[in-house]
Amino acid sequence: MEINEKNIKLWSSIGPRATFGLSMIEMVKKYKDLLILTCDVSTSAGLDRFRKQYPENYLDLGIAEQNLIGVATGLASENFRVVTTTFAPFQVIRCCEQIKVNLGYMKEKITMVGLASGLVLGNLGFTHCCIEDIGILRSIPNIKIISPSDSLETIKAIEASINDDSSCYVRLTGGTNNPIVNNMDYDFKIGKGILLREGKDIAIFAAGACVSDCIKVANELIKENIDCAVINMHTIKPIDEEIIIRFTKNIKLIVTIEEHNTIGGLGSAVSEVLSKVKNTPQQLTLGVKNEYSKSGSYNFLKNYNRLVPDKIIEDIKKKLNE
Repeated sequence: MEINEKNIKLWSSIGPRATFGLSMIEMVKKYKDLLILTCDVSTSAGLDRFRKQYPENYLDLGIAEQNLIGVATGLASENFRVVTTTFAPFQVIRCCEQIKVNLGYMKEKITMVGLASGLVLGNLGFTHCCIEDIGILRSIPNIKIISPSDSLETIKAIEASINDDSSCYVRLTGGTNNPIVNNMDYDFKIGKGILLREGKDIAIFAAGACVSDCIKVANELIKENIDCAVINMHTIKPIDEEIIIRFTKNIKLIVTIEEHNTIGGLGSAVSEVLSKVKNTPQQLTLGVKNEYSKSGSYNFLKNYNRLVPDKIIEDIKKKLNE
């Protein structure tokens, strides 16, 4: 797809889900063997145009997510490039055994796209919110996990995943009017974090829609002479150990921020790396509380879980003053 300022603004306005659908129309022109399998989510995934224009490359399994993984791996075994997609809790949690056996154990290769992960569907409650997907998939061998920071990175992550040798899970967070983190073309590599801002006091590692908020946090804290590095950790598995270890020296605090349970996600992955290194700074792990709270809007749930800039700043300053 052509990456320019106009398209980046368009993708930002329509959000990662619709951007995914648009990108598939371009990718199927490049990859003739590309197949997309869904579970009755063509509209939700922005795939209506794709379904109409490329019916031979599109298969709807209905609301039968476990069958989705079985059929997808069968097609993958016949050398098709297969992308599956439905809402994140149904893509991952409902299909956990099928993912374990077909992708982890048998090492078949597909790309899974989890729609609306995190808290964006908060009005539908925690049947549709997904705060467990990273934790589940991190424990299954042979699966890579990517959480794009914005709509442009969504496109790059999906294409990289299609071409990767391993099965990949691309976790889409945030909604429409998705803030732009990447405002120009750049080199995206699975497993390589991206330093967005240098800093000498604090290192903030973030994934998904939280990345844009972390840039705001860093811009506010510098006014109080607290200098924050911001690292876009778009890949949670395999984690970029090199960039984490780089920020264990002469840093006062390491912070991880994610729209996922504080157990099992990016924070846990970073702490596992830190446990291998002597004399590391303290880690502050910010994310969704380990509970199923009452439902509410996206903004309500982000506020409740202290995943908004003003509350992130409060928590960082409190930790620094301990």
